[in-house]
Amino acid sequence: MKIALERSQLLSALSLVAGVVERRQTLPILGNVLIVAEGEGISLKATDLELEIGTAAQAKIEKPGAVTVPARKLLDICRNLPDGAQINLRTEGERATIVSDRSRFSLSTLSADDFPVMEMGAVELTLDIEQVVLRRLLDKTAFAMAQQDVRYYLNGVLLELQPERLTAVATDGHRLAKVTAGVDAAVTADLEQPLQVIVPGKTVQELRRVLGTEGNMVRLEFSQRTMRLLAGNAVLTSKLVDGRYPEYERVIPKNLERQATVNKELLRAALQRTAILSNEKYKGVRVSFSDSTLALQSNNPEKEEAEDAIEISYQGIETTIGFNVSYVLDVLNVISDDAVEVFFRDGDSSAVWQGEGASDETFVIMPMRL
Repeated sequence: MKIALERSQLLSALSLVAGVVERRQTLPILGNVLIVAEGEGISLKATDLELEIGTAAQAKIEKPGAVTVPARKLLDICRNLPDGAQINLRTEGERATIVSDRSRFSLSTLSADDFPVMEMGAVELTLDIEQVVLRRLLDKTAFAMAQQDVRYYLNGVLLELQPERLTAVATDGHRLAKVTAGVDAAVTADLEQPLQVIVPGKTVQELRRVLGTEGNMVRLEFSQRTMRLLAGNAVLTSKLVDGRYPEYERVIPKNLERQATVNKELLRAALQRTAILSNEKYKGVRVSFSDSTLALQSNNPEKEEAEDAIEISYQGIETTIGFNVSYVLDVLNVISDDAVEVFFRDGDSSAVWQGEGASDETFVIMPMRL
């Protein structure tokens, strides 16, 4: 194989696929990126056996072929070459040589024939959606995913497709995020029951990297155990979590008679100040709603205390709730509106947070006993 291409072309493609590669692999070839040179360009692919990302780049093909080279080493080489550099890559035997001006690198290779390829299976449903809409669903829910929980089905985001809407849900048992978006009614018209798939946490993070913020359409394909995203030149294929997601609607409290509206940035700043003297392990802050005022208070085992207060819109019975301040800040970080609405019942029940008037977003935070 012998190819020539611009640094920017190779760097962009490598940056997209290399995130899949783990630093420690069970198989040496999983640390490599597959490069196939044919026609008018090259294709690149990386995998960890659970997730695979592929893309393409323009290149001058002097001699077609296929090879796998160490992904992170090749990425580091490209990053450290100057802007506008021309890269020449050729393979001889078990070595790949990269030449750019006076720089020369020789890398070990492994056979392209041994590179594992993920099988998609029979596609049962296809959904075309604006990438900015899908990105929003994932961005606003990913923070609530569990991390390495023994309840493996919580270590990801639930995507639920129903007639005319797609819902993303994530929970770690202490907080929950649910965001809904409209989709093409024609696609979902034949759904006899909601389609639920659990997207693994690593796949969620890679999807957020692949998806842009423009209004271009992307395609989601679902088989029984696998999903695929087609976004421009990028193709992401992932296994789905094999499990049943909890009935999340039962976790969302209904008919909450008390409501407060607060400025998001004022609340964020007050929480950050109060959290300075909170218990470093539990990060708990007492939040007291009273007429037109939100009072915040924290303390720690050294008997140090912090107090703060901000103005809010609230008329009702004084109510004090303990919250993990990190959970509240995570919610504020994904709310786009300037004002935040908080719905609650008492100090012992979960509260619902959302942007003012944002009925398609629901964030539930369980109370802490402080």
